Amino acid sequence: MSIFVVLILAALAWAAFHGWQSPTSLRYRPCQGRAWRSTFPTASRKDIRDFLSVVVSAFAFRESEKLHFRPDDEVLGICRAVKPVRRVPDAREIETLAKELRDKYGLMLEEIWHDGLTLGGLFQRVQQARGKPVAA
Repeated sequence: MSIFVVLILAALAWAAFHGWQSPTSLRYRPCQGRAWRSTFPTASRKDIRDFLSVVVSAFAFRESEKLHFRPDDEVLGICRAVKPVRRVPDAREIETLAKELRDKYGLMLEEIWHDGLTLGGLFQRVQQARGKPVAA
């Protein structure tokens, strides 16, 4: 195997490893489970974790990082944190999130979208769509 092939494989492995991690500002946050529970005291831990699993899947984060997100994190803010070099956020993550929300919860993201949409606001709509009580 030539050194060129080894270098390409190493570069791809490095990019894949670093590309699949959440941005530094999110990665080093402590667990935000308490913030979710205090914002949504009637929601089960399972409902919160399931919702956050959809979010981390859409943004290609690690499942272990799902509780690093807070209810007041804006969806567009997460997009900008993932791709900080772009002026306009990549719509791919939002499209993936919309598809996963539609498939799992029957929620149409385009019907509730606004630029300041937070994860907490999105979770509240998911809970309402599922007919669960929401006390946010």
